[in-house]
Amino acid sequence: MYAITIPEPGGPEALVWTEVPDPEPGEGEVLVEVVASAVNRADLLQRQGFYAPPPGASPYPGLECSGRIAALGPGVSGWAVGDEVCALLAGGGYAEKVAVPAGQLLPVPEGIGLRQAAALPEMTCTVWSNVFMVAHLRPGETLLVHGGSSGIGTMAIQLAKAVGAKVAVTAGTKEKLDFCAELGADVLVNYREQDFVEEVRRATDGAGADVILDNMGAKYLGRNVDALAVNGRLAIIGMQGGAKGELNIGALLHKRGAVTATSLRARPLGEKAAIVAAAREHVWPLIASGRVRPIVDRELPMSDAATAHRVLEESGHIGKVLLVVP
Repeated sequence: MYAITIPEPGGPEALVWTEVPDPEPGEGEVLVEVVASAVNRADLLQRQGFYAPPPGASPYPGLECSGRIAALGPGVSGWAVGDEVCALLAGGGYAEKVAVPAGQLLPVPEGIGLRQAAALPEMTCTVWSNVFMVAHLRPGETLLVHGGSSGIGTMAIQLAKAVGAKVAVTAGTKEKLDFCAELGADVLVNYREQDFVEEVRRATDGAGADVILDNMGAKYLGRNVDALAVNGRLAIIGMQGGAKGELNIGALLHKRGAVTATSLRARPLGEKAAIVAAAREHVWPLIASGRVRPIVDRELPMSDAATAHRVLEESGHIGKVLLVVP
């Protein structure tokens, strides 16, 4: 098969489409013939040499894919060769085939095409696990989403509105904010021109956000605490603004707030399977009904993964960028 490899860490040009050995499904795994994968910022970090795959995972980038089951490993039940699926991966999505633990498979939702389904696993599992399973967003509460026009952000807006929450977002352009509004966002903050703390307070009569989904990390840590409501929950899922920040414990105590930080890739298989099952139970019906949809900015040939990485680095996209197997 062919896959995107990274012979040496570096810029987008470090991604090389080349022939590699086919994977073999092990105990409890299935072999998926990949139709498409989606690009995530974690892939950019891996390419740069900063985010190695967990032990035993595929060395190739790609944290999600869609395709058809080509073979079943020992001990797999409930799936059949030929089933159209999408999958949460620890790596290996940028390839023609990938071995996947059966607990990380999802059926393609009704109303969604097979290629489009590649955009779903990482963002639905990330949003559902952080916003709902950890931060317990409830109807009537306010969610602040940083990077509202990203894949994660567009999914967070839709799911929060589906459960009856109010949504505030940050983004860097009017075009991106207008798109967030089309998805249902109530409060639009241009982070280049406005202070999100002030804007969220103004929109909530001074109360603040009950839940904040943050992809920035250190850069926003203090201001996120300032933006929290009493009993608010800050869920950190990224470090685009740095890894080391200073936390005012007094301010957090005053808010009776909670700060959590999670990632999906290195979690034990059982935890990932539980998150995938929760996404299937709660999110898949919303997708099938048309209330929630994946936002895909563009599709590129998988062999041109370098261009896809440049698109993400330039942050000119809205939603997800897909890589399609030629």
